[in-house]
Amino acid sequence: MNPQEKLIKLKEFLGNLKSVAVAFSGGVDSTFLLKVAHEVLGDQVIAVTARSSTYPEREFNEAKKYAETMGAKHIIIVSEELEIEGFAKNPTNRCYYCKHELFTKVRDVANEHHMLHVLDGSNYDDLGDFRPGMHAAKELHVISPLREIGLTKDDIRILSKDMDLPTWNKPAFACLSSRFPYGQEITPEKLKMVDLAEQYLLDLGFRQIRVRHHDQIARIEVSSIEREKFFDINIMDQIGAKFKEIGFTYVTLDILGYRTGSMNEVLSDDIKINKGIIK
Repeated sequence: MNPQEKLIKLKEFLGNLKSVAVAFSGGVDSTFLLKVAHEVLGDQVIAVTARSSTYPEREFNEAKKYAETMGAKHIIIVSEELEIEGFAKNPTNRCYYCKHELFTKVRDVANEHHMLHVLDGSNYDDLGDFRPGMHAAKELHVISPLREIGLTKDDIRILSKDMDLPTWNKPAFACLSSRFPYGQEITPEKLKMVDLAEQYLLDLGFRQIRVRHHDQIARIEVSSIEREKFFDINIMDQIGAKFKEIGFTYVTLDILGYRTGSMNEVLSDDIKINKGIIK
């Protein structure tokens, strides 16, 4: 099916759900899902966004703006992952703890507002990565319409552009906890360092970025087309000085550039399969 045909299927799928609460981050996928759901179901849709130390203020503000522009009812909750037992130790299934907490709270909001279903924005491409959060979604009966219909990230960007959604070309984003190697403890102070470092790169004009926190070392990932910006010695000196001010001792550039889930590269296939995420 082409993207337009998938969109028709998605609308049919959502219409059959009657009423939904969308776990809404303001990213490409959840914004597209909320837009289509709101078009189909109107006031039988609510968007639920969770604030936490792993969710930058810039992302929260954009989510608020997008929901307001659509006219969707928007509920803000608090879901502080660092308070979840085991999360801060950063095990390989860290995302399971996070999503289980999030979806449980979104379910509570859905029940309070008499919404029948909870939806998330996972897409078809997500099946190819190590995503323990999907296991939590399955346990809590969260529905992933984009994945069910077979909508890929490219499909969603194409359709979002057709709908004039501002997120159609928004860089991919994942919560700040994904910036730490598995087994390295996550603290509020470290999250703040990553947030400040990434915001600095964004302010310099970089778009697709990650700052991976390896204890004293900051490992910068930028998109392949942006790596050449680091050939400017002044830019390198400027970034190095700022990152040291933030608290890093060493500042490095990953020559392979940004790629989704680079922290998962250390995991064996056995770990992925045994976690029950990739079948």
